[in-house]
Amino acid sequence: MRLASFIAGRYLIAKKSHNVINIISAISAIGMAIGTAALIIILSVYNGFDSLIRSMMSNVEPDLLITPSKGKVFIPEGELYDWIYDQPEVLNMCCVLQEDVFISYDGKQGLAKAKGVDWIYEEESPLREHIYEGVFRLHKGDVRLSVTGARLAYEMGISPRFLSPIEIYYPSRTRRISMSNPAAALESEKVYPSGLFTVNEDVDKELMIVPIETMRDLLDYEEEVSAVEIRVTEGTSRKALKRLQEEISAMAGPDFEVKDRYQQNESLYKMMKYEKAATYMILIFVIIIIAFNIFGSLTMLIIEKESDIRTLRSLGAQESLIRRIFILEGWMISLTGLAAGLILGIGFALLQQHFGFIKMPGHFVVQAYPVILSWSDILLTVIGVASVGYLIALLPVLFRKRDSQV
Repeated sequence: MRLASFIAGRYLIAKKSHNVINIISAISAIGMAIGTAALIIILSVYNGFDSLIRSMMSNVEPDLLITPSKGKVFIPEGELYDWIYDQPEVLNMCCVLQEDVFISYDGKQGLAKAKGVDWIYEEESPLREHIYEGVFRLHKGDVRLSVTGARLAYEMGISPRFLSPIEIYYPSRTRRISMSNPAAALESEKVYPSGLFTVNEDVDKELMIVPIETMRDLLDYEEEVSAVEIRVTEGTSRKALKRLQEEISAMAGPDFEVKDRYQQNESLYKMMKYEKAATYMILIFVIIIIAFNIFGSLTMLIIEKESDIRTLRSLGAQESLIRRIFILEGWMISLTGLAAGLILGIGFALLQQHFGFIKMPGHFVVQAYPVILSWSDILLTVIGVASVGYLIALLPVLFRKRDSQV
């Protein structure tokens, strides 16, 4: 193996009689380097956006969510909720009553997802970090207020600077609908806009935060809630969170579902994983196309070195040694490109991660493209590119073996 590596290394750096072989080999190495760097950089950008989305969603979605398995509402009472409060990992727990409603504001109508929350949510919700106009407040004396998503507010013309109330409508659970006067079967409540928030497109276009007593009056409930949200202290490990989820689920029984943040928005997180995997496969396919240059240069090198092959055979070299020499020589070209690409990709990702010199266009939540370098991505890139390089280097040798047998 050492002899094969030595000869392959000499062939790699030695000047060939046909200069085109050197040129094609150099182009192959450069192409592999660019492909490798692109893999590292693009996967790191995906990590950055993934982390950004998870961070933004964490301000909307709780770490754990308790909902009824059947029906829409329940009364949160019993030893379970006292036990949850006593857990050291639990930061806070709040009650939520949520429903899709019809809203009217200053002559405009639309649909919204009204989320009624208690005073704990009002005091400690991380959503206040995303307020861009007004303030995060749901009460001003006896007046009930609301905080609205930016997109919904834009479409409805809602502004905390105006004095017009938001009127919320929902069909009464107790009155029958009259065909002559359908509006009489609607319950209504009024809240005044106090602030606008922005998280992402999906949340901004439908969510409106209101006091839970507003939703109870609207839906004709007294103590019922649609969910209990639990947030854990910063630094809580995934293992500890999983343990807490399993214990709450066991104590709550089959009548309740306890979901972590991934399970609450499973389709979104799955889509992000699939997009990253698809991008990886597309770039690997591009690298396979680039690597076929190695096939051409190695084929020409084998033809050029026929006299060396005959000399090695006369010295007693086995056919397996000769095959290893040319496989290693072709593989070294791809590994040279891989090493250069890793240096370029990792260096660029680290510079962008720490200095953010490439800025995001427009007015985004971050000024520069988010980049997070992951060692698992580096390992996947090394395995993928090295495997492609080895398989491409193997092809000319296999074809030569088949032709010699014919």
